Parts: sequence; C-alpha cells; structure tokens
Amino acid sequence: MDRRSFLQTTALGSLGAAALDPSDLPSGAEPNTPDNRPNVLVILADDMGFSDLGCYGSTVDTPNIDRLAEEGMRFSQMYNAARCTPTRGSLMTGLHPHQAGMGHMRADLEISAYRGHLNNQCVTMAEVLKDAGYNTLMSGKWHLGKEHAHWPNARGFDVYSGLLDGASDYFNPPPNRTLVRKNAPFAPKSIAHFESEENILSDFYMTDFFTDEAIDQLRQQGGGKEPFFQYLAYTAPHWPLQARAEDIEKYRGQFMEGWDQIRHRRYERLVDAGLIDEAWALPERDDRVLPWRDTDNKERWDLKMAAYAAQIDRMDQGIGRVLDTLEEMGERKNTLVLFLADNGAAAVRLRGDDARPGSPESYMSYHRPWAHVSDTPFRRYKIWTHEGGISTPFVANWPGEIDPGSLSHEASHVIDIMPTVLDATGASYPDTYDGRDILPVEGKSLLPVLAGGDREGHEALYWTHTDNHAIQRGRWKLVSPDGRETWQLYDMKNDRTETTDLADERPALVTDLAEQHQAWSDRVGVLSWSEYRKRRQAIRSN
Repeated sequence: MDRRSFLQTTALGSLGAAALDPSDLPSGAEPNTPDNRPNVLVILADDMGFSDLGCYGSTVDTPNIDRLAEEGMRFSQMYNAARCTPTRGSLMTGLHPHQAGMGHMRADLEISAYRGHLNNQCVTMAEVLKDAGYNTLMSGKWHLGKEHAHWPNARGFDVYSGLLDGASDYFNPPPNRTLVRKNAPFAPKSIAHFESEENILSDFYMTDFFTDEAIDQLRQQGGGKEPFFQYLAYTAPHWPLQARAEDIEKYRGQFMEGWDQIRHRRYERLVDAGLIDEAWALPERDDRVLPWRDTDNKERWDLKMAAYAAQIDRMDQGIGRVLDTLEEMGERKNTLVLFLADNGAAAVRLRGDDARPGSPESYMSYHRPWAHVSDTPFRRYKIWTHEGGISTPFVANWPGEIDPGSLSHEASHVIDIMPTVLDATGASYPDTYDGRDILPVEGKSLLPVLAGGDREGHEALYWTHTDNHAIQRGRWKLVSPDGRETWQLYDMKNDRTETTDLADERPALVTDLAEQHQAWSDRVGVLSWSEYRKRRQAIRSN
C-alpha cells in the first residue's frame, strides 16, 4: 500500500492521536520516519480578495500559484478570521484568535484573549514541528508580537527574517517598522548590522526581500536529512500601493473597461470553474461605489489597479522562485504546499498624495471600488464577517498525494491548517508544552479531503471581529455587522453571496444560532466591542 492509499484508509483525520508508530502501519506501508516525512511550505498573502488569482477568476498573471492549483486542489469555501492578526494567530495555533491571545490587534489588555501577542495557552505549529525534528523556517510578516520575547524565534522558528509589524512602505520602511534578518534587527541600505558590504540591500523591495530570505533559508537549512517547515508570509498586496515599475507597466490599460465589467467577468469565470454556483446571484454594486461610466480620472483608477495587480504578480514571481529552488534541491515532490490569504480585500481609503500610484513616493490604497472587484462574488470586505471579509482562495499541492486539478467544496477554516499539517507530518499535538497546559486544538484535519475522501466536518464555524459576528451551521449562516443589534440570516446552499436575508422568516432559527454564538463567545473569551474599547482606554490612561 502506498502512502496516499494509506492516508485515505486510516484515521489520520482525527487529530489527537500520538505520532505514528511503525507497528501501527498496514503491512507494506513505509513508516513516517525523519527520512521520508514531507516538508511543509505554508504561504500567506495579505489583504487579497477571493477572486484575485488567475485560478480564481482573475486576469492578474499568477502562473505559479495557478500551477499549484492545476497540479493540486482548490477549495471553494475556506475561511479566515477576517483580519490579519487574528488569522495569523489561528493559522499558527489551530485555535480561535481569542484563545491564542489575538482577540483583536496588538493592544495588550492584560487578559488572556487580548494580549496582542501569542499567549501561554497555545503552542505554535513551529514549536510542535521543531520538537518533532523539523527545521523550522520563517520569512515575512509576523504581526503576533513585537517584543523580543514574542518574536518568531521565541515561538519555535529556528531562523526568522521579515517584518514584525503590519503595513509598511515596500521600498523604504520607516524607523518605526521593525525588520529582522536571521533573528537580528535589520535596516535596509545600512551596513550597521553586517560585517561586509556584500550584505547590503541597496535595491530593497519588501516582497523580494521575503522571497530572497526564504530561498536562502531553504538552501542553508532545508536540504539536510531532517524535513523542514517553512512559513512564507507576504505583505503583498496590502496597501500602500507600491510596486516595481516594470510590473506596473505590464498592467497599464488592462482595467480601463472598469470595475463593473471586470466584476461580471470574474463572476462568470468563477461559475465556469465550478468554484461558485450559478444559482448564487452576483450582488448589486456596493451603493458607495459609483458606476464606472460616471467615474472621473479613469486613467488614475486604472493605474491604481495596475499597481495592485503588480504587487500580486511580484509575489507570484517570488513563489515561482521558491518552487524552483525546491526543485533544484530535489525536495519539490516531497513538499506539501498550502496557499491562502489572511482576509478579504481592504476597502480602506488612504488619500495619500498626488504622487504616481504605485511609485516609491506614493502612499495610498486602491480603495473600495477595486476591493469590490477583488472580493467577487461576495459582499463586504476585510474586517466584516460577511463572505467578502472571510472567504479566501485556498490551494493545496502535494505531488503524488493530491489528485491534479481537484476541487473541494468542504467548509473549512484557518484553524484546520495546523491539524492538517500535523497529520501529514505524523507530529502530535501536545497537552502541555514547556510546563504549560495547552488548550485543545479547535481545528479538524483536512488530510482525508486532500487524499480524495471525506472528513467529519465542523458542527459550526464561528467569527467575531470588532462589532462583526457570524456563525455558520450547516447551510445556515447568521451574521451581524453591528454588535448583535440585528442579525441577518442566509442560506449558504442557495445564496452564499448573501443577497436575501431570511431572518424575519425564521425567527426561531435566528434565536437558536445567536444563542449558540454567544455560548462560543463566552467560551473563548470574547469581549463586546464597547467593553474592549473601554478597557483599552483605561490601560492607555494608566
């Protein structure tokens, strides 16, 4: 029996069992020893909408991610936690954000659910895999604690290079943004931290820096007997719009037909690809977005979207370089690659300045009209718990283990990634770590799905961020954008695009789901948004 058949017929999907024992394997199966355990590469994009990849309906050039999809599996219903920091906390721990200390962003309320850094009740994927004998590597945006005690190398990563903060200038990061290179503070264009001038990065661009460091890590530590886990977390395409000129020029004029036409075409491609149901209506244009025909400065709007596309394009180029490196090392076939985004597109409006969009001198966003396109076919954006805020493209690639070109409609959540990785590697989730009791993992492994089978899914999925709340149980999703003052009810089977609110027709179901969401909120330590702000103000005042 080969490993793929073994994975399809065993109970690896139920996390909690100890790491595989050779005596438990069927006759003829290879033991999951350090010599044949898979490498793992998790790639995270930042503020990217559901339909921004070529393989999810876009015309943005993403051949390398598209190739991962063509040779692997796309998911149509993978969810994140609506915003960067909460999603990253869940990704690293398999817990809901509040359980990991990331109930909001970086403010520390001195209570477990709102520490602004990973708390002591969780264990990271890197910590577990490091204890299992993996080399643990990270390049990119961390955003899970800026104090040295909370850096990635303090949470299980052998080596880290990247950005500890959130948004940053891509060409010239300001002094209040902390860059790290090989576990030490780093300043671009400065020799202060290096022994020789050959280490100076005079042509700094954030996306390329992350890619270069990831490749260097692989070459330095990824080619030994021990398998590796690498986490590559890009800031692209998070604002500010800043991209290399040659990448922007590639897209100039491609968006002059306007957001209305482009959004409809993406919708049609998603239907044709089988990623969405044609019965789900494309919602009307956001009422805060003008029709393209009534919009002034069309060339400038085109340039903004060209810069945004260029940011994604450069990220994809970097992913291609990483994959080529794995191929050169002979590790590509034994590497599980997972790609997703941390939240939906950002509708934030940065007025910036009059500089050319995308240039190093500019600092602006592409704004709500283009974010509306990025989140096609869904409503709302980053921070909201409507589908536009929490839906992410998700691509899984594992040569020989996942059927090429496969598609899954399994309702999945970012909390599922850690148990999936642990199942694939044979590592076990601990009850205690470093003398601390650890909360049980909340996610469920997707390994049976990747192997072409089924799994026992979640009884319900939950979200809370700021004043936005949601629960999905089976076909029903209850969502509130105003602190539970009102609830909206949607039938995800017939209307995942959330066009028809059924709350008035099913009041008993609304009450039932709302009570279930409140019970979950109480269990994981959610504060009301008003209470959160009150506590934060009190801490600031002291």
